Amino acid sequence: MKIAAVAIILSVVSTSAAAQWLNHPTAGIPRTADGKPNLTAPAPRTPDGKPDFSGLWRRTARMVTADLRPIQPSINALVEQRKEDLGKDNMTVLCLPLGPMYIATRGADRNLGGMTKVVQTPGLVLILNPDLTYRQIFMDGRALEPEPHPSWMGYSVGRWEGDTLVVESNGFNDRTWLDNFHPHTEAMRITERYRRRDFGHLEIDVTLHDPALYANSWTATVSAELTADTELLEYVCNENTKSREHMVGKASDSRQSEVTVDAGILAKYAGTYLEQRPFWAGATTPRAFEITYVDGGLFAEETGRVKVRLVAQSETLFDNRGLGLEFVVDGAGVVTHFLDKHVSGDYRFERVK
Repeated sequence: MKIAAVAIILSVVSTSAAAQWLNHPTAGIPRTADGKPNLTAPAPRTPDGKPDFSGLWRRTARMVTADLRPIQPSINALVEQRKEDLGKDNMTVLCLPLGPMYIATRGADRNLGGMTKVVQTPGLVLILNPDLTYRQIFMDGRALEPEPHPSWMGYSVGRWEGDTLVVESNGFNDRTWLDNFHPHTEAMRITERYRRRDFGHLEIDVTLHDPALYANSWTATVSAELTADTELLEYVCNENTKSREHMVGKASDSRQSEVTVDAGILAKYAGTYLEQRPFWAGATTPRAFEITYVDGGLFAEETGRVKVRLVAQSETLFDNRGLGLEFVVDGAGVVTHFLDKHVSGDYRFERVK
């Protein structure tokens, strides 16, 4: 038995412990008595009194696009086909710019946990990503082009509404995806509303609207936390990409080898599980999974993602959309943790409830 190939797996770059500037103290920031960054201190302001969003930020929550209402059945069919193909034509696998995925997700995990650097000036805000892509948000009063030439990263203009930075974007080409599976057209518009509630925390309300494909707009709040005393680490996907060559077969292949597991065994796996260090893709915050047993099936729901039915390959090993998920039981028969199995290694999730 083998689990179907991994879905949207990136090759993790190795870094030297002595890498330059990764442990360089950030100057001029508020700190607590023990020298740590004081993330709850007041938010800084620019000389003209506006909130200053400059800094190195890591997304800590992502949008969920599960409530999209496609206009045509063919859109649902395309999404299902991409799931069946394990998302192997996703931007993260093809080493292409992510486009709106930088905005709508936690960084798609390709950006080493979603880290971005904001550089703010009176007339321009720059957002820099580790994969060498960038966004320019023009603050000089210009309007968005009504018929922009489609581009990977789109076009953005910003304005102030009190202490909120409002960013309007358009002009994304239709080669990128909204998330791991959903398409969009060149007609899509995105509105972001940035608020820095204190020194260390951003809240970003994101609204996406693509009337050519979806009957509804969808809005969610994405949060970010300041990352101090370090710097961006360059990541070039094509230097070491090994994802697509391992993505063989289909998502449905695991159903052909599905085995029947006693309901009592499945039910004992239900609970809340928290990722232990080292975290996947270089993240600084752990992922969490809720495992539930409903109507004879076992389901996994990662925080911020849709619920997925697990397909049993043995009493302890399950397929999770092409990834392996293996429960571990101690000598007393108590479920202690599970292993999230990737090409890059096994990631341990302790049961916390």
